[in-house]
Amino acid sequence: MNKRSNILFLNWHPPFLLGIVIAYFAISVRFLPAAEKVDSEKVIRKIADNVLKDANFNFIDQESGKRYSSTADAPSGARLVPESRYNDWRYWNGVLNIAMLRLGEVLKEPTYTEFAVRNVAFSFDNYAYFEKRYANENKWEYPFGQFFMMEELDDCGAMGASVIEIMRLDPQERYLKYIDRAATHILTRQSRLEDGTLVRTFPRKYTLWADDLYMANSFLCRMGKVTERSWQTVGIDDATRQVINFHKYLFDQEMGLMYHNWYSDTGSPGVAFWGRANGWAILAQVELLDQLPADYPQRDTLLALFRCHIDGIVPYQDSTGLWHQLLDKPDSFPETSCTAMFTYAIARAVNQGYLESRYKSFALKGWQGILTKIRPDGQVEGICTGTSTSDDLSDYYTRPTPLNDGHGIGTVLMAGTEIIQLLK
Repeated sequence: MNKRSNILFLNWHPPFLLGIVIAYFAISVRFLPAAEKVDSEKVIRKIADNVLKDANFNFIDQESGKRYSSTADAPSGARLVPESRYNDWRYWNGVLNIAMLRLGEVLKEPTYTEFAVRNVAFSFDNYAYFEKRYANENKWEYPFGQFFMMEELDDCGAMGASVIEIMRLDPQERYLKYIDRAATHILTRQSRLEDGTLVRTFPRKYTLWADDLYMANSFLCRMGKVTERSWQTVGIDDATRQVINFHKYLFDQEMGLMYHNWYSDTGSPGVAFWGRANGWAILAQVELLDQLPADYPQRDTLLALFRCHIDGIVPYQDSTGLWHQLLDKPDSFPETSCTAMFTYAIARAVNQGYLESRYKSFALKGWQGILTKIRPDGQVEGICTGTSTSDDLSDYYTRPTPLNDGHGIGTVLMAGTEIIQLLK
């Protein structure tokens, strides 16, 4: 018996089950309140405007509490940190930057575009201060530690992807140097298995994380846009290899889901079908499809893997439209960031022709669920905080969900923006 049958209908075969699920959501979406469709733009503007209010591009001295607009204005010995978490150099802000660029494009609102451009420039403008500070300090100490560290994929992949996008709008030599440095790290320095699969050095040596499919591929699939033309093929080919290999090691055919991790020392996966890990992987796949040349030799293979993963996750969507922290555990909490990732990916795939229009219902139902997690003032609930791999499922069950956690703001904006396009 397929394990997914425990979630919905016992003993029904997966293809039949999927057909019933699609039909159910297609019918239910016909009766969504009209206001939820009409107000989507208003909702995402509130979220984005909250980011603009919070991201003030100032620094705070940890010792004196004084505010500075630039590190150059601070006295010697000041211990500066960015006042806003949205201005730090962290991978989720790379996602946020890209989301704001897309939002600005779709809504024809330059304020959102300008935020992303300024946010990247802010880090580079203050580079010298933090370079000197971290010369003799632990780079794992934030802020901006990942700007210099480049020891793992989330240090440079997603933020590097946003630098590439900004480079196209605001070309600067310093941005190109960073892109080249990030490319060198991912292509030549990051740990890999013998077959080229990208891995981390922790929690055990050469651990494969599903998260890293996005951390690597968001950069690799864009790399050729601004680097030497020969690198376009290198980036796309490596990104393709990662998708194929991640499916090989992490994807459970019976469950239709990816495990959060896989250990090379034991040749076995972890214990959790974590929602956001699957979200990162699906997001990485749709972004790669967006960048593929139309005649790319492995395009059909990548499409098949993406569709297989989508068909795997849709039966786990609950009646509210949300997916859960542990996708196969309905007693785990509904989680906003993975729902946003799935909603975006499905909506994007329908809009781009990667999925048939019948999948539209899952995206609309997902957006309906997300709306229940957004307060009237645009504050977002239900986003799981940062999560390492664990062999204890209780660690996933009990992860906190701080209000407006940075791991989900960008993906919620992406989902809402693509829903607007889907409803046109």
